[in-house]
Amino acid sequence: MSTFKELGLNEDLIHAIDDLGFVKPSDVQLKAIPILLEEDKDLVALAQTGTGKTAAFGFPMLQKIDVNSRTTQGLILSPTRELCLQITNEIKQYGKYCKGLNVVAIYGGASISEQARDVKRGAQIVVATPGRMKDMISRKMVDISKIQYSVLDEADEMLNMGFYEDITDILSHTPEDKSTWLFSATMPREVATIAKKFMYDPIEITVGNKNESTSNVSHEYYLVNARDRYAALKRLSDANPDIFSVIFCRTKRDTQKVAENLIEDGYSAGALHGDLSQNQRDLVMKSFRNKQIQMLVATDVAARGIDVDDITHVINYQLPDEIETYTHRSGRTGRAGKTGVSMVIVSKSELRKIKSIERIIKKQFEKKDIPSGTEITEVQLMSLANKIHNTETNDEIDKYITSINELFVDTEKDELIKKFFSVEFNRFFNYYQKSRDLGVVESRDGGRGEGRDYEKQSNDSRYFINVGRKDDFDWMKLKDFLKEKLELGRDDVFKVDVKESFSFFNTEKGLQEKVLAFFTDFKHEGRFVNVEVSENRGRSGGGGRRRDGGGRRSGGGDRRRNDDRRSGRRSEDGRSERRSNDRGDRRDRRSEDSGNRSDRRRSNDDNDRSRRSSRSEFGGPRRSAEGSGSSDRPRRSRRRD
Repeated sequence: MSTFKELGLNEDLIHAIDDLGFVKPSDVQLKAIPILLEEDKDLVALAQTGTGKTAAFGFPMLQKIDVNSRTTQGLILSPTRELCLQITNEIKQYGKYCKGLNVVAIYGGASISEQARDVKRGAQIVVATPGRMKDMISRKMVDISKIQYSVLDEADEMLNMGFYEDITDILSHTPEDKSTWLFSATMPREVATIAKKFMYDPIEITVGNKNESTSNVSHEYYLVNARDRYAALKRLSDANPDIFSVIFCRTKRDTQKVAENLIEDGYSAGALHGDLSQNQRDLVMKSFRNKQIQMLVATDVAARGIDVDDITHVINYQLPDEIETYTHRSGRTGRAGKTGVSMVIVSKSELRKIKSIERIIKKQFEKKDIPSGTEITEVQLMSLANKIHNTETNDEIDKYITSINELFVDTEKDELIKKFFSVEFNRFFNYYQKSRDLGVVESRDGGRGEGRDYEKQSNDSRYFINVGRKDDFDWMKLKDFLKEKLELGRDDVFKVDVKESFSFFNTEKGLQEKVLAFFTDFKHEGRFVNVEVSENRGRSGGGGRRRDGGGRRSGGGDRRRNDDRRSGRRSEDGRSERRSNDRGDRRDRRSEDSGNRSDRRRSNDDNDRSRRSSRSEFGGPRRSAEGSGSSDRPRRSRRRD
């Protein structure tokens, strides 16, 4: 079978297919449509996003329902509002020559009474999100007791979003003899469970291998320091002038922040996440489909409604928590037979996830370097040259040619070209002229040596500060506090790691003298705040402080403190606390022996500050500030080049 007509579809559907420009059925359509038309059977179909699953269940349902009846005969459940609306619009397009057809979308964020009225007018097919559908059933606003066909679209995502109980409740109001069609991109254990519970002897079809990524998408990863993530994102965008992309973040907060930063930096961007109203989400999607927005920053949940064929790149600003989710992300590009690129921005601590994803999608990632400023400038210049070369001339400009020629009569051809292209060239050249390399050398152990490499290569200073969670600080409050007190820019403080009674933070080394000088005898709410340069480099495990400046370090004591630090990594909090006090006592005795009263006063002041701050400053293992700090909120820096 090579045409839709040969699949057994009726003339009304064939007419609509011709209008839509569909020529050849996709693999999932070739396998699913004949089965669903021939007999009323349950079906499990596994296929990647972008392979035409909506048409695979939409055409058979339209052909089998009775459009002359006002009874609801088909129910389609989808995980998100965007996908619900998208399916509804596509079903309406497929059935536009089916006279009397009424398809109604039921979803949250819109008037429930209006949706109920639409259903009562006679809706043969209802497309719904589980939450709103369950609500309307409980209010007796919709009757699904006579449906003949139910579809669970993107079943894996609905279960990931916690809709299992809702789906169970909804299907309990449907007839047992209905046909259930389950469509999913991946086949986790939960999907197999729901298939066994609600389906009888289902036929299973698979396009490609289970959980495998489509062959139309290439996969790349870029290794950077976590705080350079946003700078890397900008460079990847600049290196692809014609980019039309979806950028994935893990949280709604990060999604909104990244989008705001891109807009602030002059990029055509928009955010799509669950905190937006339905009207806002509709406007964003409309702008993206019309290519008024070039870069759409989205969460995984919201992205399930993104069905745009011309997306060139998917950029994983952060990897998803669930590895299987990567399959759905990358499926946003390479649709309808086109090719696409899935990019991942990772830090060293995330490299193991790349290997796990490779095993699941059965594709290899290509490691690439973040483009340099010179490379980006060249790409942008040649992009402009190609646009000019391919631009069609407008005869209306003829009346201005004489004046333009007079202006450039003394200008040579090469000089004129230079002047013309310098308008665009200078913008990127000036921006990237002094930019630094964002690349990070990958260690042989696949990320386990991150701390050591960071310590060798870093131009940053890391500090200990004796305030923490017990002082009502989280990473964001402490960062804002430091920026305000030190009068620093928003990107000058980074890698903030807040513990119970103390914290760590980083600045560039050039700011070290300013930071230490400011916090000399500084009080906050009547309490001394002590800041010292730390030897903790943001690694997992222990690490002590190093006293810099002010002449407070003596040669022999350092070795003992280093020995204590090494043993402290294996100690429990209590033993570490006692060693911390012992070190202070030894410093006091050495100070007294020297007979230097000023040194003794400084030592006593230090001990007083130490007691005021906490006796457990060095207790417990320290997690990486870059990867998983004490705050649950994901952190990132928006450092600009």
